[in-house]
Amino acid sequence: MKLSCTRENLHQGLSITSHLTTKNTNLPILQNVLVKTEGGTIRFTTTNLEIAIHCTIRGKIEEPGEYTIPSKLFFDYISLLPNETVTLSTEEEGIDISCESYQTNIHGLPSSEFPLIPTVQTNRSYKIPVEDLKKALSKVLFSVASNESRPELTGVLLIFKPGEKEGSITLASTDSYRLSECLIPLISEISSEDSVILPARTLLELNRILSVFKDDVESPSAITLQLSDNQAVFQYGSVELISRIIEGVYPDYQQIIPTQFQTEVILDREDFIKSVKTASLFSRTGLFDVTLDFEPEKKEVFVKALDVNRGKNTTTCKADISGQVNHVTVNYKYLLDGLNAMSCDQILFQMIDPSNPCLLSPKEESGSHRYVVMPIRQ
Repeated sequence: MKLSCTRENLHQGLSITSHLTTKNTNLPILQNVLVKTEGGTIRFTTTNLEIAIHCTIRGKIEEPGEYTIPSKLFFDYISLLPNETVTLSTEEEGIDISCESYQTNIHGLPSSEFPLIPTVQTNRSYKIPVEDLKKALSKVLFSVASNESRPELTGVLLIFKPGEKEGSITLASTDSYRLSECLIPLISEISSEDSVILPARTLLELNRILSVFKDDVESPSAITLQLSDNQAVFQYGSVELISRIIEGVYPDYQQIIPTQFQTEVILDREDFIKSVKTASLFSRTGLFDVTLDFEPEKKEVFVKALDVNRGKNTTTCKADISGQVNHVTVNYKYLLDGLNAMSCDQILFQMIDPSNPCLLSPKEESGSHRYVVMPIRQ
């Protein structure tokens, strides 16, 4: 194999693929990136056996071939090269890389040892706006469960629904203590409702890949998601990400979202975040508890915390409160996660009583983004 391409193209291809590699002592080949010439282009492939990423870049191919190179070492080295043409050629002792005054040889492994990644036979396809998807992922990924005891909760549920012209997609995640839901439009029309659970690791990787293109004005405005019965394929420009689908039934989370409330509060989001952070300094270690007292007549919310060793704190927030006097104790970390995921100026906080879930949403777009936090029962 002998090829040459710009350092910029090489760097982008490795930025997309090199982070996926894993330190698998039984399969050291998984730490490598497969470099393969294909139809006049250069293709990088990495896999951790659950996810695979292909990325194609332009270059000049003098001799076709394929070879695997330690991914992190290759990426780190290319990052240090000047923005000039880089030449790669395989030799008996690995691969020679040259760029102006920089010359190196990296030992790799033959491509025959690299896992075979079969082509996925998909049977349905959806087109999703990239900017909407990135915002939605930032609103749901943090509340995925990390405990593997319930595998379906370690993923994000995607629900596809038909509309009058274009469909919509709802993303939902929960770890049983809080729940995030976000609704975004689809570009494509769909004929029937569909749902799938995708691993959080896959969507984190997808989010990272999309961030690589954030300053690229030529990057597509939509991403295509293709599904088979047990695999998902995201296609975005020259990048293809393949992932397994989590099998199982996602819990009917809609039934825990309250629909009627005894107290409704409109708060300034930044002011509320600051008050919760202040009270959190005095919350009990391990419990992370803060208490919210709602006083409709005073139009005030009191954010309180008490620790017998450190002291106590009460911070007051001005608010527009309707309904009855109420209070609830919540985990401040979960509360802040939900507030930080919102980009609005004002939030709507709705609750029934101290023992029922609380619902938070942006005041202006309460239908498209909802966040539920469970109370700490005293």
